Amino acid sequence: MSNGNITPVKGEGRIVISVDAMGGDRGPAAVVAGLVQSAEKNPDIGFILHGDEAELRGLIGKRKVLADRCELRHAPRVVTMHDKPSQIMRHGEGTSMWSCIESVKKGEATVAVSCGNTGALMAVSMIRLRKLPGVNRPAIACLWPSRNPGGFNVMLDVGADIKADAGDFLQYATMGASYARNGLNLDRPRVGLLNVGTEDHKGSAELKLANDLIAAHAAAGGYEYVGFIEGGDIPGNRCDVIVTDGFTGNIALKTGEGTAKLISDFLREAFGANVLSKMAAVLALGSLKRLQKRIDPRRVNGGVFLGLNGTVVKSHGSADATGVSAAIKLAFQLAQSGFNDRLAARVASAGRAGQDAPRDDSAPSNSGNGIK
Repeated sequence: MSNGNITPVKGEGRIVISVDAMGGDRGPAAVVAGLVQSAEKNPDIGFILHGDEAELRGLIGKRKVLADRCELRHAPRVVTMHDKPSQIMRHGEGTSMWSCIESVKKGEATVAVSCGNTGALMAVSMIRLRKLPGVNRPAIACLWPSRNPGGFNVMLDVGADIKADAGDFLQYATMGASYARNGLNLDRPRVGLLNVGTEDHKGSAELKLANDLIAAHAAAGGYEYVGFIEGGDIPGNRCDVIVTDGFTGNIALKTGEGTAKLISDFLREAFGANVLSKMAAVLALGSLKRLQKRIDPRRVNGGVFLGLNGTVVKSHGSADATGVSAAIKLAFQLAQSGFNDRLAARVASAGRAGQDAPRDDSAPSNSGNGIK
């Protein structure tokens, strides 16, 4: 490890974010460019940057805004998108991803951010940070553009584990609601369980059991349960948190991203078809820019690993500077709110409610006990 001539990042009131600089498809230049955007917008962020020291030093040396905000940690190896998670669990030490997570484990940084291999990142995070007490399966939560006033819904799991039983769905509801409270500033998030229909008789036996469990623990979890929802409700305003298994969630996420790109491509083709359509595009330029911003997946870049002893934000592997900056912003917001401590308290609270008492609809919620 080496800091060289780079000034340590710690300072009064500064939140330190650990960043894997080597894992993305676009290389460390895009990651450093994203850090520059974040540093220019927020003076309270500091970074520990992990990767090839010589390469990173050259990139950072050109960016004055990072001169006293970035500490380098040399890591000679890189986790590629083709590496198997099991291999990285056994032989990942010395990679930029491993070093990035290690800084959170040691308390040097509050949040980790990586554009690297999702499976490997989850494996390293699990083995180094460990699961929160009471959590069976961690989940990846993402923000989804929606018709809600805040503009987004939370969906989980979107790929941490393809399986989930009724108890896992309950934990996803609790963790997702906590994320919505701290990430979207919603006092009492509305939770929905994704199904093939909204009727109580629809879906598998596991989903029906999960439906009963999530409803029974709404008071302890500090959320409002709206019941089953369908695919069309994911971008809607019926709920704030969508609960599903990682297999279904990941397919929905990739389908949504592909659809957004398809719409963008179709609009570009339509407005460039002839002279009249190009004139129409000029007249509609303001509206088109607002639409582009609304559906731009870079704005919501960053899946959050929930259920670990530390916060990890997974950026898209293909993220550019804008995408990396969005992931850094999300990491900063969660760190600033003390999110992981609040999440642990909520998981413990829901667990105690399930173990110690039957459902009591007249019981007060935990909204007044300091837990968000």
